[in-house]
Amino acid sequence: MSRLFGEIRQAGYVVPDIEAAMDYWSRVLGVGPFFYNERVPIRNYQYRGASYEPHNSVALANSGPLQIELIQCRNDVPSMYRDFTQAGHFGLQHVAYWTESYDADLERLLGQGFKPVMSGEVGERGRFIYFDTHYHPGTVIELSEVLGPKGTMFRMIREASQDWDGKDPVRPFPDLSRL
Repeated sequence: MSRLFGEIRQAGYVVPDIEAAMDYWSRVLGVGPFFYNERVPIRNYQYRGASYEPHNSVALANSGPLQIELIQCRNDVPSMYRDFTQAGHFGLQHVAYWTESYDADLERLLGQGFKPVMSGEVGERGRFIYFDTHYHPGTVIELSEVLGPKGTMFRMIREASQDWDGKDPVRPFPDLSRL
């Protein structure tokens, strides 16, 4: 547990081939099932103050309370993921802390000198922000809001991992508009 942020709730891995990564994690490591979205709809995406339209594929699964996120960039839009791969890295890119008090936690972190680099929204009440903390590969910090449909989806993914029997290792993302 971090004395600054609480529990690390997610480990985000940038991978060159998300289908191969899902296969490895589920078949070899026994982690799953993965919920996969070939193109995550990100609204209000910004990188270093400029707006872009990223095309990222994402797969989510849990190993106990820790969510594993696999990310593959499908276009060349500026992002911290692209920076990571252009620096010659693949693997753990960030750790995420989840919050139900996004505005208060964001204000606290900004007051402590954290510098935002990348942000956006996934679904309703699913804001996220990444800070300029990539001093060591794999240590970028993400603050992720987990209210509304995004929080419900994360709970469903965690529950699906409990007593998972290895069947149907890759499943579609739940429709956030229906949660």
